[in-house]
Amino acid sequence: MNQIFQQNSPIFPGSRLYAFWKFSRPHTIIGTSLSVLGLYLLTLGVTSTNFSTVHIWQILGTWAACISGNIYIVGLNQLEDVEIDKINKPHLPIASGEFTREQGNLIVIITGILALVIAWLNSPYLLGMVAISLAIGTAYSLPPIRLKQFPFWAALCIFSVRGSIVNLGLFLHFNWLFQRSQGIPAAVWVLTVFILVFTFAIAIFKDIPDMEGDKLYNITTFTLQLGQQAVFNLALWVLTVCYIGMIFVGVLRLAEVNPIFLFITHIIALIMMWRQSRRVDLEDKNAISRFYQFIWKLFFIEYLIFPMACILA
Repeated sequence: MNQIFQQNSPIFPGSRLYAFWKFSRPHTIIGTSLSVLGLYLLTLGVTSTNFSTVHIWQILGTWAACISGNIYIVGLNQLEDVEIDKINKPHLPIASGEFTREQGNLIVIITGILALVIAWLNSPYLLGMVAISLAIGTAYSLPPIRLKQFPFWAALCIFSVRGSIVNLGLFLHFNWLFQRSQGIPAAVWVLTVFILVFTFAIAIFKDIPDMEGDKLYNITTFTLQLGQQAVFNLALWVLTVCYIGMIFVGVLRLAEVNPIFLFITHIIALIMMWRQSRRVDLEDKNAISRFYQFIWKLFFIEYLIFPMACILA
């Protein structure tokens, strides 16, 4: 998927900045950025808080802490997966030799420290969210724990951070900054559950094109255990459950949202997903990667659609 982002990157190929862009895994940077923006908008909507120019600095501080933590997690994973990436993702800067291992170590150390310091300067909730995320990201990649070796724990790491920790942590953080005393409203729980289940589909789907390297280096995945077709179908139905669940939230008015907007947008997304899935040839690695990119786009847009549904309510 990163190859697709690289082709359209405004950064000059071959530069150190371009290598750092690849090292940061652009699709995760976009996802993290939109989660910060989405939870900010959602908090505005459910707490009836008016926008203030002060919020710009609060958003930027939150974003800087989250992005730094994001780079630490994906960078550590690359440092521990150099040989695997030479097969599965040879374009990544450490696997390709654009960065040395020492340079990668330095980036990971600096971004890890920055994430914690910036979070500490913002709020206790942001610090807690970032610290827990870094701890799980470390356990995911780093021996001797290296949870990515075990498909259940690997998936749990990914969807627990992206799903529950990030969404609940960011809401509590913004709620604290806005000095609101209310608990977590239904709309936040709805988005959290949606992203939690959606991220599980991403977690199992991402290994479909990486069978060769994972098998060679004994990284057990659901794809190796169940087969490409079974995991592909499972991911599709998990995503379908996500969208049907969100449609029911709108129809039954289970959260503080605009039901018509929520219903229409999620019906459209569901139909588009199934149409795209029909074009995927599991023998074609590029086709799988394109559909994986499409799933990430659906993930991105949810952080705009759902907060908008709350604001329109």
